[in-house]
Amino acid sequence: LIKGVWGFTGMNAAVRAVTRMGIYVGAKVYLIYEGYQGLVEGGDNIKLAHWHSVTNIIQQGGTVIGSARCKAFMTREGRLAAAFNLVKKGITNLCVCGGDGSLTGANLFRSEWSSLLEELVQKGRITDTLAQQHDHLNIVGLVGSIDNDFCGTDMTIGADSALHRIMEIIDAIMTTAQSHQRTFVLEVMGRHCGYLALVSALASGADWLFIPEAPPQDGWEDRMCARLETSRIKGSRLNIIIVAEGAIDINGKPISSNYIKDLVVKRLGYDTRVTVLGHVQRGGTPSAFDRILSSKLGVEAVIALMEASPDTPACAIGLSGNKAVRLPLMECVEMTKLVQTAMNEKRFDEAIKLRGGSFENNWNIYKLLAVQKPAKTKSNFSVAILNVGAPAAGMNAAVRSAVRLAIAHGHKVYAVNDGFQGLARGVIEWHSVAGWTGQGGSLLGTKRTLPSKHMEKIVENIGKFNISALLVVGGFEAYRGVLELFEARSCYDELCIPMCVIPATISNNVPGTDFSLGADTAVNAAMEGCDKIKQSATGTKRRIFVVETMGGFCGYLATCTGIAVGADAAYIFEDPFNIHDLKTNVEHLTEKMKKDIQRGLVLRNEKCHESYTTDFIHKLYSAEGKGIFDCRVNVLGHLQQGGAPSPFDRNFGTKLGVRAIQWISERLTENFRQDRVFANSPDTACVIGLNRKVISFSPVTELKAVTDFEHRMPKDQWWLNFRPLLRMLAKYQTSFCEYVPGEIQHVTQRSISIDSGF
Repeated sequence: LIKGVWGFTGMNAAVRAVTRMGIYVGAKVYLIYEGYQGLVEGGDNIKLAHWHSVTNIIQQGGTVIGSARCKAFMTREGRLAAAFNLVKKGITNLCVCGGDGSLTGANLFRSEWSSLLEELVQKGRITDTLAQQHDHLNIVGLVGSIDNDFCGTDMTIGADSALHRIMEIIDAIMTTAQSHQRTFVLEVMGRHCGYLALVSALASGADWLFIPEAPPQDGWEDRMCARLETSRIKGSRLNIIIVAEGAIDINGKPISSNYIKDLVVKRLGYDTRVTVLGHVQRGGTPSAFDRILSSKLGVEAVIALMEASPDTPACAIGLSGNKAVRLPLMECVEMTKLVQTAMNEKRFDEAIKLRGGSFENNWNIYKLLAVQKPAKTKSNFSVAILNVGAPAAGMNAAVRSAVRLAIAHGHKVYAVNDGFQGLARGVIEWHSVAGWTGQGGSLLGTKRTLPSKHMEKIVENIGKFNISALLVVGGFEAYRGVLELFEARSCYDELCIPMCVIPATISNNVPGTDFSLGADTAVNAAMEGCDKIKQSATGTKRRIFVVETMGGFCGYLATCTGIAVGADAAYIFEDPFNIHDLKTNVEHLTEKMKKDIQRGLVLRNEKCHESYTTDFIHKLYSAEGKGIFDCRVNVLGHLQQGGAPSPFDRNFGTKLGVRAIQWISERLTENFRQDRVFANSPDTACVIGLNRKVISFSPVTELKAVTDFEHRMPKDQWWLNFRPLLRMLAKYQTSFCEYVPGEIQHVTQRSISIDSGF
């Protein structure tokens, strides 16, 4: 395993996954320290790895095996030395984690492999026999870059963690900016890619954004100052301007953060500060998403190497929706180069499309929300927005974007406090949702009560306030509530209005979507708690922690947290277990304690088993491990519902809010007849969701057939494919039949322009 030029957060999870999966399939695994430099120098830079070599590194930032730029590898002499060092160790499979430069170098190395061996034979450094035994080199790449600038994959390793660092800083800066009525100019990294700047601007509701893919037209100085001034006149106490480090104007002239600061001070006289975020974006604790992504891609990389043949082209392992895919390496590199070519030739619209559907979608939504103002002409439609179920991070982001777009469309917006129970109690004005994106919980207030208990009152208030559409943000109760309202349409004409559910629950158990708002934040919260618990176990030695997570009957939270923290097991309802399985786990942990890794972590979903409770498992482990290890219990509880929303939940909520209002506006227009809205078809009561890579609307009546109402979750759940991953990386024997390998996906402009939730 080689690390590319830069070290960044998320790499260690990839090192761990590749090492352990390699050992799991029976291969010898060598760690190459200091990147290509270590490969060229050889010696102690190439070390045989063991299972325990990568223990307790998944939560660390950077890379434990080092990373360095290497000029020597750019020369044939350097690559000749690298080939000699690999042959000497018997290595014919190489996993490279890095950006397009590192992966291009790896592909060149592979293409020269035969000639390099011939030269080594001619110089007498290796024998013909050795050359024949190592006649081909297999290469697989893991794309690591905080810039997220590699075409073909939805997300690169390190990008999500970088967004976490950026949002932490922006949240901190916004408090001081508001106190002192300041304008802050924030410069973020990304070289010639504006992904980090764009997503952080969308997540923070920034007043102005500069990215290299969309340079501002001449006269931007006047327009920006007018925007900032208007914001202050309307009562805002702060302004946030986000600048990508590679920002340029339409003529290709660089736009610096200091130039923007001087402009604001000179034109408006505002107290303005510049903050260059710099390398803090590369460090810190990896996010849950990066840990899971790295683990998934690392396992897939090993399987790809094991299946490779001399005729197999070098591939990169990427993410497509929620699946790992194998991408022809040079197709990705060439497509990535096309982006820079388009920018150099000032074909900026094409450059945005080449960045992929996710980038283009983010840019369009940012522009939509940045320039929207309350409509001068009213539409005569009223939209009620309410939160239903338990609080979840991202709810407020969805409400904010929905309110602003609805008012921009001329609709009247009603804020409904306390869910269905408090339907139609007040009106939200334009500026009352300012700053909601970064707020956790539910600022509208939320209740679990279903509409069937208050149907007459709800119908009365819908008629009283002349409500034309309902936007319900919430969990399983929100979905079930809209289903009840739909089924009551035959009795009440007032319910024949468009209704849309935005799924928001930490349990991620709403049918019709792969992801619910709040689930990503909850996994990060649970992960952070488990990291601290693991640290305690490291100090005390020979201790097992049993940690209970929330989620109802749905095991998504326990499974994803388990992968993110490197848990030994995660008990969930969807994966039935019995006393024999518990016995196997105890025996596994007993053997583990006798070796180098003297700690353990076991997760249990709160409703995974009626009889095998958290207390029962604790007592069982304590009794069976007596004299070998002791056992402690932690119930994480409601901390999983709290905290600031993650960057993913902020952006996902913002996008779902926008798309939901666009859908509602279309349905209102289509179903308006005889001076009223009458919508009674199944496709007018839907759940909006992200399915694989596309945001879609699923009628609640169709979802009814795929819902397990007794256990409040979908009958089929995509994330169960993660379960073998959890077991394999914890050293449990499992069948490869359970693991679904990635498919080969070619990279074209069409394939990277599909809308993605990431």
